[in-house]
Amino acid sequence: MPSHPLRVAVVCSSNQNRSMEAHNILSKRGFEVRSFGTGTHVKLPGPAPDKPNVYDFKTTYEQMYNDLVRKDKELYTQNGILHMLDRNKRIKVRPERFQSCKDQFDLVITCEERVYDQVLEDLSSREQETFQPVHVINVDIQDNHEEATLGAFLICELCQCIQHTEDMENEMDELLQEFEEKSSRPFLHTVCFY
Repeated sequence: MPSHPLRVAVVCSSNQNRSMEAHNILSKRGFEVRSFGTGTHVKLPGPAPDKPNVYDFKTTYEQMYNDLVRKDKELYTQNGILHMLDRNKRIKVRPERFQSCKDQFDLVITCEERVYDQVLEDLSSREQETFQPVHVINVDIQDNHEEATLGAFLICELCQCIQHTEDMENEMDELLQEFEEKSSRPFLHTVCFY
């Protein structure tokens, strides 16, 4: 069993829905957790599928919230975006990009295969310094409120199991296989080094 709480990063595209829901649940369970996005911009649904609200990663959740209230409070209340942003701003000030963070984690969990590929690409392009392993695991989660909640509980259960393993390096594949069968979701797993 690791002697310290697992250092976990949860990553989706915009650091809004899936990664933040998991961040919220993991932090309440005592994990050392941070959340990120890998996109070039933060995108939130707009009045039409081809008209998203696009923000820079430097924009705070509070600023996004106020912008959407000004644009169409009723629409963004009905579709749950204001509720989501309200939760987000209680957790941290603004979204963060994974590629801009140089902290080390034991576990990086991504929420879709494209994000998983972007995380692996970023980690493999970094200069290896400590040769500490980091397990990158992808759990496909649809980007809607209900799936984000279900996915967050699955991620939390996975992290709790990993936290209690005797030998994370040797038990990981077996553990993930059990989770695949239990959840009927495919998991991707790669070990990178810092």
